[in-house]
Amino acid sequence: MSNNLVIVESLAKVNTISRFLGKNYKVEASVGHVRDLPKSQMGIDFENNYEPKYITIRGKGEVLQKIRKEVKNSDCIYLATDPDREGEAISWHLYHALKLDGKKVYRITFNEITEKAVKEALKHPRDINMNLVDAQQARRILDRIVGYKISPILWKKIRKGLSAGRVQSVTLKLICEREKEIREFIQEEYWTIETNLKHGKGKPFLAKLMSKDGEKIEIRNQEEALKIINECQNNKFYVLSTKKSERIKNTVFPFTTSTLQQEAAKHLGFSTQKTMNIAQQLYEGIKIGKKEVGLITYIRTDSVRVADGAKEDAHTYIKEKFGEKYLGEKKINSKSKKVNIQDAHEAIRPTNINYHPIEVKEYLSKDQYRLYNIIWNRFIASQMAPAQYETYSIKIKSGEYLFNASYSVEIFDGFMKVYNLEDEKVKKDLKIDVKENDELTCINLVPNQHFTQPPSRYSEATLVKTLEENGVGRPSTYAPTITTILARNYVVKENKILYPTELGEVVNNIMNEY
Repeated sequence: MSNNLVIVESLAKVNTISRFLGKNYKVEASVGHVRDLPKSQMGIDFENNYEPKYITIRGKGEVLQKIRKEVKNSDCIYLATDPDREGEAISWHLYHALKLDGKKVYRITFNEITEKAVKEALKHPRDINMNLVDAQQARRILDRIVGYKISPILWKKIRKGLSAGRVQSVTLKLICEREKEIREFIQEEYWTIETNLKHGKGKPFLAKLMSKDGEKIEIRNQEEALKIINECQNNKFYVLSTKKSERIKNTVFPFTTSTLQQEAAKHLGFSTQKTMNIAQQLYEGIKIGKKEVGLITYIRTDSVRVADGAKEDAHTYIKEKFGEKYLGEKKINSKSKKVNIQDAHEAIRPTNINYHPIEVKEYLSKDQYRLYNIIWNRFIASQMAPAQYETYSIKIKSGEYLFNASYSVEIFDGFMKVYNLEDEKVKKDLKIDVKENDELTCINLVPNQHFTQPPSRYSEATLVKTLEENGVGRPSTYAPTITTILARNYVVKENKILYPTELGEVVNNIMNEY
Protein backbone atom coordinates (compact mmCIF):
# COMPACT_ATOMS: atom_id res chain seq x y z
CA MET A 1 0.00 0.00 0.00
CA SER A 2 1.25 3.53 -0.77
CA ASN A 3 2.63 5.93 1.84
CA ASN A 4 0.12 8.56 2.93
CA LEU A 5 0.62 11.82 4.77
CA VAL A 6 -2.21 13.36 6.80
CA ILE A 7 -1.75 16.98 7.92
CA VAL A 8 -3.87 18.23 10.84
CA GLU A 9 -3.82 21.56 12.70
CA SER A 10 -3.23 20.49 16.30
CA LEU A 11 -0.38 18.47 17.80
CA ALA A 12 -2.88 16.98 20.27
CA LYS A 13 -4.59 15.11 17.40
CA VAL A 14 -1.44 13.52 15.95
CA ASN A 15 -1.11 10.46 18.23
CA THR A 16 -4.85 9.74 18.31
CA ILE A 17 -5.27 9.85 14.52
CA SER A 18 -2.00 7.90 13.96
CA ARG A 19 -3.40 5.09 16.10
CA PHE A 20 -6.65 5.07 14.09
CA LEU A 21 -4.87 4.87 10.72
CA GLY A 22 -1.94 2.53 11.31
CA LYS A 23 1.55 2.28 9.81
CA ASN A 24 0.67 3.24 6.22
CA TYR A 25 -0.19 6.77 7.32
CA LYS A 26 2.08 9.42 8.74
CA VAL A 27 0.32 12.23 10.65
CA GLU A 28 1.88 15.70 11.07
CA ALA A 29 0.54 18.99 12.51
CA SER A 30 0.77 22.50 11.06
CA VAL A 31 0.15 23.94 14.56
CA GLY A 32 -2.41 26.41 13.23
CA HIS A 33 -1.76 28.93 10.44
CA VAL A 34 1.55 28.83 8.57
CA ARG A 35 1.18 32.00 6.43
CA ASP A 36 -0.35 35.41 7.11
CA LEU A 37 -0.20 39.05 6.06
CA PRO A 38 3.03 40.78 7.17
CA LYS A 39 2.83 42.73 10.45
CA SER A 40 5.12 45.56 9.29
CA GLN A 41 2.96 46.72 6.37
CA MET A 42 -0.62 46.69 5.09
CA GLY A 43 0.11 43.67 2.87
CA ILE A 44 -2.84 44.34 0.52
CA ASP A 45 -2.53 45.57 -3.08
CA PHE A 46 -5.51 47.94 -3.34
CA GLU A 47 -4.82 48.65 -7.02
CA ASN A 48 -4.81 44.96 -7.92
CA ASN A 49 -8.21 43.67 -6.75
CA TYR A 50 -7.17 43.71 -3.07
CA GLU A 51 -4.55 41.02 -3.71
CA PRO A 52 -3.07 39.89 -0.34
CA LYS A 53 0.64 39.42 0.19
CA TYR A 54 1.35 36.38 2.38
CA ILE A 55 4.56 35.52 4.21
CA THR A 56 5.55 32.55 6.39
CA ILE A 57 4.67 33.25 10.02
CA ARG A 58 7.73 33.68 12.23
CA GLY A 59 8.65 30.35 13.88
CA LYS A 60 6.78 28.23 11.34
CA GLY A 61 9.80 27.65 9.08
CA GLU A 62 10.89 24.56 11.05
CA VAL A 63 7.35 23.15 11.07
CA LEU A 64 7.12 23.51 7.28
CA GLN A 65 10.59 22.03 6.79
CA LYS A 66 9.65 18.95 8.83
CA ILE A 67 6.41 18.46 6.84
CA ARG A 68 8.27 18.95 3.49
CA LYS A 69 10.51 15.96 4.33
CA GLU A 70 7.41 13.81 4.82
CA VAL A 71 5.86 15.17 1.59
CA LYS A 72 8.88 13.83 -0.39
CA ASN A 73 8.25 10.31 0.93
CA SER A 74 4.47 10.35 0.42
CA ASP A 75 2.37 9.32 -2.55
CA CYS A 76 -0.87 10.89 -1.24
CA ILE A 77 -1.30 13.97 0.95
CA TYR A 78 -4.51 14.51 2.91
CA LEU A 79 -5.13 18.01 4.23
CA ALA A 80 -7.20 17.36 7.38
CA THR A 81 -7.28 20.79 9.01
CA ASP A 82 -10.37 21.85 10.99
CA PRO A 83 -13.77 21.66 9.25
CA ASP A 84 -14.44 25.41 9.03
CA ARG A 85 -13.42 28.34 6.79
CA GLU A 86 -10.31 28.96 8.86
CA GLY A 87 -9.34 25.29 8.44
CA GLU A 88 -10.06 25.44 4.69
CA ALA A 89 -7.79 28.48 4.40
CA ILE A 90 -5.01 26.74 6.37
CA SER A 91 -5.20 23.79 3.93
CA TRP A 92 -4.93 26.21 1.00
CA HIS A 93 -1.93 27.97 2.60
CA LEU A 94 -0.29 24.59 3.25
CA TYR A 95 -0.82 23.63 -0.40
CA HIS A 96 1.14 26.70 -1.51
CA ALA A 97 3.73 26.81 1.30
CA LEU A 98 4.60 23.12 0.76
CA LYS A 99 4.56 23.51 -3.05
CA LEU A 100 2.17 20.58 -3.54
CA ASP A 101 1.53 21.19 -7.26
CA GLY A 102 1.77 17.90 -9.15
CA LYS A 103 1.20 15.81 -6.01
CA LYS A 104 -1.94 13.79 -5.22
CA VAL A 105 -3.55 16.17 -2.73
CA TYR A 106 -6.96 15.69 -1.12
CA ARG A 107 -8.97 17.71 1.39
CA ILE A 108 -10.76 15.71 4.10
CA THR A 109 -12.83 16.85 7.09
CA PHE A 110 -14.30 15.15 10.13
CA ASN A 111 -16.61 16.59 12.77
CA GLU A 112 -15.40 14.34 15.58
CA ILE A 113 -12.09 12.65 16.38
CA THR A 114 -13.24 9.04 16.41
CA GLU A 115 -11.89 6.12 14.39
CA LYS A 116 -15.16 5.77 12.48
CA ALA A 117 -15.31 9.49 11.56
CA VAL A 118 -11.65 9.70 10.47
CA LYS A 119 -11.81 6.54 8.32
CA GLU A 120 -15.12 7.68 6.80
CA ALA A 121 -13.51 11.03 5.89
CA LEU A 122 -10.72 9.21 4.00
CA LYS A 123 -13.37 7.48 1.89
CA HIS A 124 -14.80 10.86 0.79
CA PRO A 125 -11.86 13.12 -0.17
CA ARG A 126 -12.53 16.32 -2.13
CA ASP A 127 -10.74 19.36 -3.52
CA ILE A 128 -10.07 22.49 -1.48
CA ASN A 129 -13.25 24.59 -1.49
CA MET A 130 -12.13 27.99 -2.81
CA ASN A 131 -15.42 29.66 -1.83
CA LEU A 132 -14.63 28.90 1.82
CA VAL A 133 -11.00 30.02 1.37
CA ASP A 134 -12.09 33.30 -0.23
CA ALA A 135 -14.62 33.90 2.56
CA GLN A 136 -11.79 33.61 5.10
CA GLN A 137 -9.47 35.79 3.00
CA ALA A 138 -12.13 38.50 2.70
CA ARG A 139 -12.59 38.51 6.47
CA ARG A 140 -8.83 38.61 7.09
CA ILE A 141 -8.39 41.48 4.63
CA LEU A 142 -11.26 43.41 6.26
CA ASP A 143 -9.63 42.84 9.65
CA ARG A 144 -6.38 44.25 8.32
CA ILE A 145 -7.99 47.28 6.65
CA VAL A 146 -10.03 48.18 9.76
CA GLY A 147 -7.09 47.58 12.10
CA TYR A 148 -4.37 49.30 10.07
CA LYS A 149 -6.47 52.24 8.88
CA ILE A 150 -8.10 53.06 12.22
CA SER A 151 -5.47 52.08 14.78
CA PRO A 152 -3.13 54.96 13.70
CA ILE A 153 -5.94 57.43 14.56
CA LEU A 154 -5.93 56.03 18.12
CA TRP A 155 -2.11 56.28 18.22
CA LYS A 156 -2.26 59.92 17.13
CA LYS A 157 -5.12 60.92 19.44
CA ILE A 158 -4.35 58.81 22.54
CA ARG A 159 -1.17 56.74 22.55
CA LYS A 160 0.84 54.15 20.62
CA GLY A 161 0.03 50.47 20.93
CA LEU A 162 -3.77 50.75 20.94
CA SER A 163 -5.84 48.82 18.41
CA ALA A 164 -9.20 48.84 16.71
CA GLY A 165 -10.78 45.78 15.09
CA ARG A 166 -13.73 44.75 12.99
CA VAL A 167 -15.39 42.84 15.86
CA GLN A 168 -13.65 44.27 18.94
CA SER A 169 -14.70 47.86 18.12
CA VAL A 170 -18.38 46.91 17.91
CA THR A 171 -18.09 44.89 21.13
CA LEU A 172 -16.55 47.85 22.94
CA LYS A 173 -19.26 50.13 21.51
CA LEU A 174 -22.01 47.88 22.93
CA ILE A 175 -20.44 47.95 26.42
CA CYS A 176 -19.92 51.76 26.34
CA GLU A 177 -23.44 52.44 25.06
CA ARG A 178 -24.89 50.31 27.86
CA GLU A 179 -22.84 52.30 30.40
CA LYS A 180 -24.20 55.56 28.92
CA GLU A 181 -27.78 54.26 29.23
CA ILE A 182 -27.14 53.42 32.91
CA ARG A 183 -25.64 56.88 33.60
CA GLU A 184 -28.55 58.68 31.98
CA PHE A 185 -31.23 56.50 33.56
CA ILE A 186 -33.73 58.33 35.78
CA GLN A 187 -35.21 56.15 38.49
CA GLU A 188 -38.97 56.22 39.03
CA GLU A 189 -40.99 54.99 42.00
CA TYR A 190 -43.99 52.69 41.62
CA TRP A 191 -46.08 50.47 43.90
CA THR A 192 -47.87 47.13 43.59
CA ILE A 193 -50.52 45.59 45.82
CA GLU A 194 -50.89 41.90 46.69
CA THR A 195 -53.56 40.18 48.73
CA ASN A 196 -53.68 36.83 50.51
CA LEU A 197 -57.08 35.19 50.01
CA LYS A 198 -58.70 31.92 51.01
CA HIS A 199 -61.91 30.04 50.26
CA GLY A 200 -63.57 28.22 53.14
CA LYS A 201 -61.05 25.90 54.78
CA GLY A 202 -58.75 25.87 51.73
CA LYS A 203 -55.10 26.98 51.72
CA PRO A 204 -54.40 30.74 51.38
CA PHE A 205 -53.22 31.89 47.96
CA LEU A 206 -51.73 35.09 46.57
CA ALA A 207 -53.39 37.45 44.07
CA LYS A 208 -52.02 40.64 42.48
CA LEU A 209 -53.89 43.85 41.67
CA MET A 210 -54.08 44.24 37.88
CA SER A 211 -56.63 46.90 36.87
CA LYS A 212 -59.40 49.33 37.83
CA ASP A 213 -62.56 49.60 35.73
CA GLY A 214 -60.89 47.51 32.99
CA GLU A 215 -57.80 49.79 32.70
CA LYS A 216 -54.28 48.81 33.78
CA ILE A 217 -53.52 50.49 37.08
CA GLU A 218 -50.35 52.48 37.81
CA ILE A 219 -49.63 53.37 41.45
CA ARG A 220 -47.01 56.11 41.77
CA ASN A 221 -46.65 56.54 45.54
CA GLN A 222 -47.56 55.20 48.98
CA GLU A 223 -50.51 57.56 49.39
CA GLU A 224 -52.21 56.17 46.26
CA ALA A 225 -51.49 52.58 47.40
CA LEU A 226 -53.01 53.10 50.85
CA LYS A 227 -56.11 54.76 49.35
CA ILE A 228 -56.72 51.67 47.17
CA ILE A 229 -56.17 49.34 50.14
CA ASN A 230 -58.72 51.28 52.22
CA GLU A 231 -61.28 50.97 49.42
CA CYS A 232 -60.66 47.23 48.97
CA GLN A 233 -60.94 46.54 52.71
CA ASN A 234 -64.55 47.76 52.55
CA ASN A 235 -65.38 45.57 49.53
CA LYS A 236 -66.18 41.90 49.21
CA PHE A 237 -63.87 39.65 47.20
CA TYR A 238 -65.42 37.09 44.88
CA VAL A 239 -64.32 34.89 41.96
CA LEU A 240 -65.16 36.50 38.62
CA SER A 241 -63.81 33.66 36.44
CA THR A 242 -61.44 30.69 36.42
CA LYS A 243 -59.50 29.37 33.47
CA LYS A 244 -57.52 26.15 33.14
CA SER A 245 -55.16 25.56 30.23
CA GLU A 246 -52.14 23.47 29.30
CA ARG A 247 -48.66 24.84 28.74
CA ILE A 248 -45.79 23.12 26.96
CA LYS A 249 -42.18 23.93 27.79
CA ASN A 250 -40.30 23.04 24.63
CA THR A 251 -37.24 20.83 24.62
CA VAL A 252 -33.89 22.63 24.59
CA PHE A 253 -31.71 22.56 21.47
CA PRO A 254 -28.26 20.95 21.66
CA PHE A 255 -25.40 23.40 22.11
CA THR A 256 -23.93 25.75 19.54
CA THR A 257 -20.68 27.60 20.33
CA SER A 258 -22.46 30.68 21.67
CA THR A 259 -25.08 28.82 23.74
CA LEU A 260 -22.34 26.65 25.27
CA GLN A 261 -20.38 29.79 26.20
CA GLN A 262 -23.52 31.38 27.68
CA GLU A 263 -24.52 28.34 29.78
CA ALA A 264 -20.95 27.71 30.98
CA ALA A 265 -20.63 31.36 32.04
CA LYS A 266 -24.02 31.38 33.74
CA HIS A 267 -23.93 28.05 35.56
CA LEU A 268 -20.24 27.10 35.83
CA GLY A 269 -18.73 30.59 36.14
CA PHE A 270 -16.36 29.99 33.17
CA SER A 271 -15.04 32.82 31.01
CA THR A 272 -15.62 32.39 27.26
CA GLN A 273 -11.89 31.72 26.80
CA LYS A 274 -11.87 29.05 29.51
CA THR A 275 -14.94 27.35 28.01
CA MET A 276 -13.32 27.18 24.56
CA ASN A 277 -10.00 25.91 25.94
CA ILE A 278 -11.65 23.07 27.88
CA ALA A 279 -14.02 22.25 25.00
CA GLN A 280 -10.99 22.03 22.67
CA GLN A 281 -9.40 19.48 25.03
CA LEU A 282 -12.59 17.39 25.07
CA TYR A 283 -12.77 17.56 21.26
CA GLU A 284 -9.10 16.73 20.60
CA GLY A 285 -8.99 13.74 22.91
CA ILE A 286 -8.85 12.57 26.52
CA LYS A 287 -6.95 9.47 27.63
CA ILE A 288 -9.63 6.99 28.73
CA GLY A 289 -7.81 3.90 29.98
CA LYS A 290 -5.24 3.06 27.33
CA LYS A 291 -6.72 5.02 24.43
CA GLU A 292 -7.26 8.64 23.47
CA VAL A 293 -10.91 9.48 22.91
CA GLY A 294 -12.40 12.62 21.36
CA LEU A 295 -15.40 13.03 23.67
CA ILE A 296 -17.30 15.78 21.82
CA THR A 297 -17.86 16.94 18.24
CA TYR A 298 -16.32 20.05 16.65
CA ILE A 299 -16.75 23.07 18.92
CA ARG A 300 -17.06 26.00 16.48
CA THR A 301 -20.58 25.81 15.11
CA ASP A 302 -23.77 27.83 14.87
CA SER A 303 -25.95 24.86 13.87
CA VAL A 304 -28.28 22.70 15.99
CA ARG A 305 -28.32 19.89 13.43
CA VAL A 306 -27.60 16.36 14.70
CA ALA A 307 -26.43 13.32 12.70
CA ASP A 308 -29.01 10.55 12.24
CA GLY A 309 -26.77 7.97 13.91
CA ALA A 310 -26.33 10.12 17.02
CA LYS A 311 -30.11 10.66 17.21
CA GLU A 312 -30.74 6.91 17.01
CA ASP A 313 -28.22 6.23 19.80
CA ALA A 314 -29.84 8.89 22.00
CA HIS A 315 -33.34 7.53 21.33
CA THR A 316 -32.23 4.02 22.30
CA TYR A 317 -30.69 5.35 25.54
CA ILE A 318 -33.80 7.40 26.44
CA LYS A 319 -36.18 4.48 25.82
CA GLU A 320 -34.09 2.12 27.95
CA LYS A 321 -33.42 4.61 30.77
CA PHE A 322 -36.67 6.56 31.02
CA GLY A 323 -39.29 4.81 28.87
CA GLU A 324 -41.04 5.46 25.56
CA LYS A 325 -43.08 8.45 26.79
CA TYR A 326 -39.88 10.48 27.35
CA LEU A 327 -38.85 10.16 23.71
CA GLY A 328 -39.14 13.45 21.80
CA GLU A 329 -40.92 13.65 18.47
CA LYS A 330 -39.66 17.15 17.64
CA LYS A 331 -37.54 17.39 14.52
CA ILE A 332 -34.89 20.03 15.01
CA ASN A 333 -34.91 22.53 12.18
CA SER A 334 -31.31 23.43 11.54
CA LYS A 335 -32.28 26.43 9.41
CA SER A 336 -33.57 28.24 12.52
CA LYS A 337 -34.90 31.79 12.43
CA LYS A 338 -31.48 33.31 11.89
CA VAL A 339 -30.89 34.07 8.24
CA ASN A 340 -27.09 34.19 8.58
CA ILE A 341 -26.61 30.74 10.14
CA GLN A 342 -23.77 28.79 8.45
CA ASP A 343 -24.98 25.26 9.35
CA ALA A 344 -21.58 23.91 8.29
CA HIS A 345 -21.29 21.44 11.17
CA GLU A 346 -23.43 19.60 13.62
CA ALA A 347 -24.33 20.92 17.04
CA ILE A 348 -21.84 20.26 19.87
CA ARG A 349 -22.65 16.78 21.22
CA PRO A 350 -20.97 13.70 22.73
CA THR A 351 -19.26 11.54 20.08
CA ASN A 352 -20.43 8.40 21.88
CA ILE A 353 -23.50 8.39 24.13
CA ASN A 354 -22.04 5.42 26.06
CA TYR A 355 -19.32 7.63 27.54
CA HIS A 356 -21.61 8.76 30.37
CA PRO A 357 -20.10 11.66 32.39
CA ILE A 358 -20.07 9.63 35.62
CA GLU A 359 -18.24 6.74 33.93
CA VAL A 360 -15.44 8.94 32.53
CA LYS A 361 -15.24 11.31 35.52
CA GLU A 362 -12.05 9.72 36.88
CA TYR A 363 -10.21 10.51 33.62
CA LEU A 364 -11.24 14.18 33.53
CA SER A 365 -10.17 17.24 35.48
CA LYS A 366 -12.89 18.87 37.60
CA ASP A 367 -13.58 21.55 34.97
CA GLN A 368 -13.47 19.08 32.05
CA TYR A 369 -16.04 16.95 33.84
CA ARG A 370 -18.34 19.89 34.60
CA LEU A 371 -18.33 21.08 30.98
CA TYR A 372 -18.69 17.57 29.50
CA ASN A 373 -21.54 16.89 31.92
CA ILE A 374 -23.68 19.81 30.67
CA ILE A 375 -22.87 18.98 27.00
CA TRP A 376 -23.89 15.34 27.48
CA ASN A 377 -27.08 16.15 29.42
CA ARG A 378 -28.09 18.95 27.06
CA PHE A 379 -27.78 16.60 24.07
CA ILE A 380 -29.87 13.86 25.71
CA ALA A 381 -32.46 16.47 26.74
CA SER A 382 -32.62 17.77 23.15
CA GLN A 383 -33.94 14.37 22.03
CA MET A 384 -36.55 14.09 24.81
CA ALA A 385 -40.22 15.10 25.01
CA PRO A 386 -41.32 18.60 26.14
CA ALA A 387 -42.37 19.25 29.75
CA GLN A 388 -46.12 19.73 30.31
CA TYR A 389 -47.97 21.89 32.84
CA GLU A 390 -51.54 22.70 33.78
CA THR A 391 -51.90 26.45 34.27
CA TYR A 392 -54.67 28.09 36.25
CA SER A 393 -55.74 31.73 36.12
CA ILE A 394 -58.31 33.09 38.61
CA LYS A 395 -59.74 36.57 38.16
CA ILE A 396 -61.03 38.10 41.41
CA LYS A 397 -63.28 41.16 41.71
CA SER A 398 -63.25 43.65 44.59
CA GLY A 399 -65.47 46.61 43.79
CA GLU A 400 -63.94 48.42 40.81
CA TYR A 401 -60.67 46.51 41.19
CA LEU A 402 -59.56 43.30 39.48
CA PHE A 403 -56.99 40.96 41.02
CA ASN A 404 -55.39 37.92 39.37
CA ALA A 405 -54.00 34.69 40.83
CA SER A 406 -52.11 32.29 38.58
CA TYR A 407 -50.12 29.13 39.14
CA SER A 408 -48.80 26.08 37.29
CA VAL A 409 -48.88 22.41 38.16
CA GLU A 410 -46.36 20.07 36.54
CA ILE A 411 -48.02 17.05 34.94
CA PHE A 412 -44.99 15.68 33.02
CA ASP A 413 -41.33 16.62 33.52
CA GLY A 414 -40.14 15.51 30.05
CA PHE A 415 -36.63 16.74 29.13
CA MET A 416 -36.33 18.56 32.47
CA LYS A 417 -35.73 15.19 34.10
CA VAL A 418 -32.14 15.44 32.86
CA TYR A 419 -31.65 19.15 32.09
CA ASN A 420 -33.05 21.74 34.47
CA LEU A 421 -30.21 24.14 35.20
CA GLU A 422 -32.72 26.86 36.07
CA ASP A 423 -34.01 24.55 38.81
CA GLU A 424 -37.52 25.73 38.00
CA LYS A 425 -39.72 25.35 41.06
CA VAL A 426 -43.17 24.21 39.96
CA LYS A 427 -45.62 23.18 42.64
CA LYS A 428 -46.88 19.65 42.06
CA ASP A 429 -49.50 19.58 44.80
CA LEU A 430 -50.97 23.12 44.69
CA LYS A 431 -54.69 23.13 43.94
CA ILE A 432 -56.89 26.18 44.46
CA ASP A 433 -60.40 24.77 44.51
CA VAL A 434 -62.66 27.70 43.64
CA LYS A 435 -65.38 28.35 41.07
CA GLU A 436 -67.16 31.36 39.60
CA ASN A 437 -69.04 33.61 42.12
CA ASP A 438 -67.39 31.99 45.16
CA GLU A 439 -66.87 34.56 47.92
CA LEU A 440 -63.33 34.75 49.28
CA THR A 441 -61.91 35.85 52.62
CA CYS A 442 -59.28 38.61 52.45
CA ILE A 443 -56.57 37.79 55.00
CA ASN A 444 -54.50 40.93 54.28
CA LEU A 445 -53.59 43.52 51.65
CA VAL A 446 -49.88 44.27 51.23
CA PRO A 447 -48.45 47.37 49.48
CA ASN A 448 -44.96 46.94 47.92
CA GLN A 449 -42.65 49.80 46.94
CA HIS A 450 -40.46 49.40 43.81
CA PHE A 451 -38.14 51.53 41.71
CA THR A 452 -37.55 51.15 37.98
CA GLN A 453 -34.12 49.66 37.25
CA PRO A 454 -31.59 50.68 34.60
CA PRO A 455 -30.57 48.05 32.02
CA SER A 456 -28.04 45.55 33.38
CA ARG A 457 -24.38 45.73 32.46
CA TYR A 458 -23.14 42.88 30.31
CA SER A 459 -21.66 39.67 31.65
CA GLU A 460 -19.66 37.56 29.20
CA ALA A 461 -22.76 35.38 28.71
CA THR A 462 -25.15 38.25 27.91
CA LEU A 463 -22.53 39.96 25.73
CA VAL A 464 -22.08 36.81 23.61
CA LYS A 465 -25.88 36.53 23.28
CA THR A 466 -26.12 40.17 22.13
CA LEU A 467 -23.25 39.81 19.64
CA GLU A 468 -24.90 36.75 18.13
CA GLU A 469 -28.36 38.38 17.98
CA ASN A 470 -26.85 41.37 16.17
CA GLY A 471 -24.86 39.23 13.72
CA VAL A 472 -21.53 40.55 15.01
CA GLY A 473 -18.65 38.13 14.45
CA ARG A 474 -18.82 34.36 14.35
CA PRO A 475 -18.72 31.63 17.02
CA SER A 476 -14.92 31.45 16.83
CA THR A 477 -14.49 35.21 17.43
CA TYR A 478 -16.37 35.71 20.71
CA ALA A 479 -13.75 34.36 23.13
CA PRO A 480 -10.67 36.03 21.54
CA THR A 481 -12.56 39.34 21.14
CA ILE A 482 -13.49 39.51 24.83
CA THR A 483 -9.94 38.46 25.79
CA THR A 484 -8.51 41.25 23.56
CA ILE A 485 -10.63 44.11 24.97
CA LEU A 486 -9.77 42.98 28.52
CA ALA A 487 -6.05 42.72 27.66
CA ARG A 488 -6.08 46.20 26.04
CA ASN A 489 -7.63 47.56 29.27
CA TYR A 490 -10.63 48.92 27.33
CA VAL A 491 -12.84 46.89 29.67
CA VAL A 492 -12.46 45.41 33.16
CA LYS A 493 -14.32 42.47 34.68
CA GLU A 494 -15.52 42.64 38.29
CA ASN A 495 -17.70 39.89 39.79
CA LYS A 496 -18.34 38.55 36.25
CA ILE A 497 -19.66 41.97 35.10
CA LEU A 498 -17.96 43.97 32.29
CA TYR A 499 -17.31 47.70 32.82
CA PRO A 500 -15.71 50.07 30.28
CA THR A 501 -12.57 51.81 31.54
CA GLU A 502 -11.87 55.51 30.97
CA LEU A 503 -9.49 54.44 28.18
CA GLY A 504 -12.20 52.26 26.64
CA GLU A 505 -14.67 55.15 26.63
CA VAL A 506 -12.14 57.51 25.05
CA VAL A 507 -11.34 54.93 22.34
CA ASN A 508 -15.06 54.39 21.68
CA ASN A 509 -15.70 58.15 21.43
CA ILE A 510 -12.92 58.53 18.87
CA MET A 511 -14.22 55.51 16.91
CA ASN A 512 -17.68 57.12 16.84
CA GLU A 513 -16.24 60.49 15.79
CA TYR A 514 -14.19 59.08 12.91
